[in-house]
Amino acid sequence: MDRIVYDRMAAHDSTHWWYRARRDILADYLVREGGLPEDARILEIGCGTGHNLPMLAQFGRVEAIEIDPAARAIASARLGAPVSAAPLPELPGIERGAYDLIAVLDVVEHIEDDVAALKAMGECLKPGGKILIAVPAHQWMWSAHDVVNHHHRRYSKATLAAAIGKAGLKHNGLRWFNSLLFPLAAASRIAGRLRGKDDSDDSPPHPALNALFERIFRLERHLVGRVPLSPGVSILTLASPKEG
Repeated sequence: MDRIVYDRMAAHDSTHWWYRARRDILADYLVREGGLPEDARILEIGCGTGHNLPMLAQFGRVEAIEIDPAARAIASARLGAPVSAAPLPELPGIERGAYDLIAVLDVVEHIEDDVAALKAMGECLKPGGKILIAVPAHQWMWSAHDVVNHHHRRYSKATLAAAIGKAGLKHNGLRWFNSLLFPLAAASRIAGRLRGKDDSDDSPPHPALNALFERIFRLERHLVGRVPLSPGVSILTLASPKEG
């Protein structure tokens, strides 16, 4: 990702509505769907500044990977332990057959060979282990945000399912999320194109709007995985190796 993306993440990951509400949605989803053992061994790949690590630590012992040196230093301080720099898709030096949960949260879209990356993650799981995957949805929503984040693609449910299957994995259902605010996000992308202004700035909006968006997005913690949601900005799933 461009340096500015990490800088904004470091500045806003504790206050921006998207980060704050998403952490709660993911935690509730793991409680309902994760089936994790007590004191699970957890690896977050592409942890950025480490803003998800305290949330994941509710479920077990957390390790992390981040290839950007500055973000890795922040994440290491938050984790209280060194964060690895092992890159995808190979994950060199990462123990195979070792983890109950691997979290890749808006990471797979950064990897040119997403199938190879998912396959390597599968190899790092213990029997019964799972990969928590979140990706951006809808290729037609491609914008300057995707460019500065060095995305290779946005996903549909079909393309994500295909990548998971080719990697020798199965999923527990592909869930839309960030659906309640999707009409606003879609309208913003379309309006930007019509104005010829494709804005990549993802800094928080005015505090009142930031609080409102957070409340709306957080409502999905009660819905994701329980009821089908309309198309959203993102797709969420848990994947595990196919039997046999």
